Amino acid sequence: MEQTRYPKHMVFGLDIGTRSIVGTVGYRENDHNFTVAAICVKEHDTRAMLDGQIHDIGKVSESIAFIKKELEKELDVTLTDVCIAAAGRVLKTITVRADYEFQTETYVTDVHIHSLDLLAVEKAYDNIREEMQKENIDFYCVAYTPVHYYLNDYPILKLDDHKANKISVELLATFLPEEVIDGLYSAVEKAGLQVANLTLEPIAAINIAIPEKFRMLNIALVDVGAGTSDISITRDGSIIAYGMIPYAGDELTEAIMQKFLVEFSVAEKIKLACLKKKTVTYKDIMGISHKTSIEEVKEALQDTVSFITKNIADKIIELNGGKTVSAVFVVGGGGKIPGFVETLAHNLELSKERVALRGEEVLREVHFLPEKIKKDPLLVTPIGICLNYYEQKNNFIFVNVNGERIKLYDNNKLTIVDAAIQFGFPNEKLFPRRGKAIQYTVNGQTRMTRGELGEAAVVKLNGKETGINTPIVQNDKIEILESTTGKDAEIFISQLPEYQSTIEFQFNNKKIICPKFVVANQNLKSEYYSICHGDCIEILNYYTLGQILEFMDLPYQEDIKVNNVYASVDDKVYENFSIAYGNINEMSFRDLNVESLDTALIEDNVEQTSFNRENTTMGAVETSYHTNTTQTTNKEIHILVNGQRITLKGKDKYIFVDILDYYEFDMTVARGTSLVLKVNQQSAEFSSSIENEDVIDIYWEE
Repeated sequence: MEQTRYPKHMVFGLDIGTRSIVGTVGYRENDHNFTVAAICVKEHDTRAMLDGQIHDIGKVSESIAFIKKELEKELDVTLTDVCIAAAGRVLKTITVRADYEFQTETYVTDVHIHSLDLLAVEKAYDNIREEMQKENIDFYCVAYTPVHYYLNDYPILKLDDHKANKISVELLATFLPEEVIDGLYSAVEKAGLQVANLTLEPIAAINIAIPEKFRMLNIALVDVGAGTSDISITRDGSIIAYGMIPYAGDELTEAIMQKFLVEFSVAEKIKLACLKKKTVTYKDIMGISHKTSIEEVKEALQDTVSFITKNIADKIIELNGGKTVSAVFVVGGGGKIPGFVETLAHNLELSKERVALRGEEVLREVHFLPEKIKKDPLLVTPIGICLNYYEQKNNFIFVNVNGERIKLYDNNKLTIVDAAIQFGFPNEKLFPRRGKAIQYTVNGQTRMTRGELGEAAVVKLNGKETGINTPIVQNDKIEILESTTGKDAEIFISQLPEYQSTIEFQFNNKKIICPKFVVANQNLKSEYYSICHGDCIEILNYYTLGQILEFMDLPYQEDIKVNNVYASVDDKVYENFSIAYGNINEMSFRDLNVESLDTALIEDNVEQTSFNRENTTMGAVETSYHTNTTQTTNKEIHILVNGQRITLKGKDKYIFVDILDYYEFDMTVARGTSLVLKVNQQSAEFSSSIENEDVIDIYWEE
């Protein structure tokens, strides 16, 4: 063949099966076809693989090297990269839902959708780790498929360019153990190749056998190989489930071995003879020659075929939510055994026409340059592996996170966040964390004061500080210093908006000013008391008459009136109430020892408050009693945050971070590569001061 007949870049795919390895080289000229330039098949010389799992890496590597050499010789090219697929021998699938909410209505971009998918993958990782923590097995996500997207909680096929307040995804994530992936990589690399793309065998098969236009239907695809039967199910336009059973063509071969007393390779030839001959001649392990009819072979396989198809049918029903599917497509060599599709149809309670082998009819857009190749169900998965390279160029890469080498499934969109997730770095330690909040009640109303925000995680990529959404590539070195927790919440009684330090009464037509009582958990407290979590604060807006008299250092008399009504010592006197007290001379009123209230009413744990009074006569000016402590000014300001008007109150001065106590802004999930803070269109920090009528902007930026 002439080199000029092939494009510069061709895709090399390997279907590393239990019984054989199929190497395919081809290229795509447009989105609707694929040209196969060459195919090479090599059966394993030994049982190097069992049930889709590599057991002898060296032997498998030798077979891969043989196929590589043969294809290079036929095409006169050098093959360096290869696409492979992993069997679902120990496949784990998890379906999760993730939501992504915007601060304001936003046009959805590819970046938003990718971030949404990663949130779902992270949830799936958490689930698989929790499920497998006792097994001590590391699982890797080798593929994920969005099942449904939602726009503001309504199902939608594509999110791109829509405006939304909230987007969601229901995602199917697929995991394999580390040793399965490592075995495949080792075998390929020992043969002198690099993995360009990794997919799952059921994904490769379904992309060929069930085009998207059919996926609105509830269809199952069964890829019957030698060691495993891989299952995929579609419904409502999506792939909804993957599964596997560890029974396939090898069970049929072993049944022939038992029946006819032959070794494995001879049994394989007898099995294949079922597809094209009427009789078969063989030698058993005793060296005796035999000739048997294909009907006798079929009869020997009947129980095994029933066993395998019953297990496949049960798995399909389990994956499909407890009910059968509408139709089944079968690919792979094991499904070609006479009676296989008919028995599967019976076990699924479907008509024979609803279960069919898929070969030539699904390979119509595949052109084979070698004339000797026949379109066959055996070729569906090998060609699907090549085509997956164009659909989703995936691979594993290695990066270094905080000195530890980790492996990541590369979907061409990897960022530092992905590496942090795989490393097991807690999501909450990437973003600023608030100190502990305190919750309490004031006059029966529940309040909460939030702690201060800490600093975001410090992230370095190859020694340079960067953002957590920075893209990464092979061998990058990542350093992550976890975020800090801010100061725990603290609030004093004096900072409560409704707190005023004094209360006024009219005593014999003169104004007296008394300290306001505050009770915390039934104990009197001063304005300097630091409120604790769970405190019940009561700010009293009254004195009892007895307390006022004690404050005035006067005895009780029966003719005392409050608001012109005779009152007892237990009657409540509210602010600005008038008290009429007889038989008090000017001098005794002026020389009252008001400090006695402090020791009488306030416990030892409260700062002693002293009261001073002006040295004036009753008839000349008002007599005033007041605390000698400096009062906290509760300054109230009004600002505009992202177009929303809010009021800050309870402090003398305000800084940018105070806004977060009044304005909802989620700092725990990054919505971009950097957080933008602005005051009156000027860049700001969390510690920047805020004044009345300032215009504030806070948002994530790519």
